[in-house]
This record gives sequence, structure tokens and C-alpha cells, in this order.
Amino acid sequence: MSESLSEPLGDRVVVPEVHDSAVVFTGKVWNIRRDRFVLTDGDSSHEIVREYMDHTGAVAVLAMDDDGRVLLIRQYRHPVRSAELELPAGLLDVAAEDPLTAAKRELAEEVDLVASQWDLLCEFVSSPGGSNEALRVYLARGISAAPEIFERTEEEAGIELIWTSLDDAVAAVLGRRAQNSILAIAILTAKLESERGWAGLGDATAPWPRHPSNLA
Repeated sequence: MSESLSEPLGDRVVVPEVHDSAVVFTGKVWNIRRDRFVLTDGDSSHEIVREYMDHTGAVAVLAMDDDGRVLLIRQYRHPVRSAELELPAGLLDVAAEDPLTAAKRELAEEVDLVASQWDLLCEFVSSPGGSNEALRVYLARGISAAPEIFERTEEEAGIELIWTSLDDAVAAVLGRRAQNSILAIAILTAKLESERGWAGLGDATAPWPRHPSNLA
């Protein structure tokens, strides 16, 4: 069904009638939740059961130095058996921690850097058919060394830092050599924004209505 656009193109928030919601599997990092809800379409209503990853949400950081280079990291990801090119990122798993504070913490903990200028680059949901994960990516500039070096463990112990031009990062994404979704979306958004004079950047402290905690 087509529709005429009377407002800017975008997602539409839908609040279904949820009859039951329960965690059916508790994992080390994430849980699986089963919802039973009613979806109404015009004059008809349907009860549906769906299971999905109940996610905390996450933040990522595209750090850019004074020469316009961007920082990528290479980190092993076991489910895809790959040392992926990624951005510094992390879960919003600290109680009451706001997203910007979490992003600053992740930049310091993963790559030992701090930034003096923070802007909102992009937001997206990673896999809405099976997860409620929402991600917010910040552009961090005014980069300098963190006052303390963090000890990293497990996969993070092997993180490799790669400073590269934005154009080379774009080429890696478009050439299908870098396939991490957060990296791809952030790099392509940054390229477009840089060509527009960064006019579309958002306030780093802006509300985040699509965060999972706001979707109950």
C-alpha cells in the first residue's frame, strides 16, 4: 500500500497492545524475550508471538583527528570468525549512565583517548526483525591521549588501532572489505556530512527516543 507524504520521510512509532512479555532465556550478555501482542491493521487485529534479543542499546565513536583521519580498530568477533574493522563501541550496561558519558568511557577504555568536541553523527537499529538494539554514534574531535592507560582483557586485549583517511575508510566499505554495520553506516554518514559542511550533526546530549528503555 502506497502513501502520500505529508511529513518528512521516516519511521513511524507504533505502540501495540502487549498481553504478555517474559524473558525465556538468560544469557551471559543478552537475554531472549518473548512477547505476545496484538497488532491492528485497519479494521482487523491479529495476536502475534515474537521472540527477540532484549538489548541494552549501545554507543560507538568515530574519532577524527586534526588532519581529518579517522580511527578504526581491528577486533576479533567470534560469531563471524573475523578480526573486523570497527569503531570503539560498547553496551549501555551501566545503570543510569547517559549515552554520551558511556561513549566517552568507551573511547578512553578501548583506545586510551579523550575528545574535547562531541557531536551526534547518526542513530539506527541494527536488526529490528530479531533485536531491539538501538545504536547511537558520536563524532569525536579535539582528540588527545587519555590521562590513564586502561588494561584490556579477552578480545579487547588484542585490539589494533588504525588511523586512516576518511576516503580510505569509505573505499574499504564500498569495496566490501569492511563489513561491520556500525562502521559502514558511520563512515558513509561522515563522508556525506563532511561534504555538507557537517550541517546535519546533532546535539550530543539530545534525547534518544528510540533507545530500548523508551519503547516499553
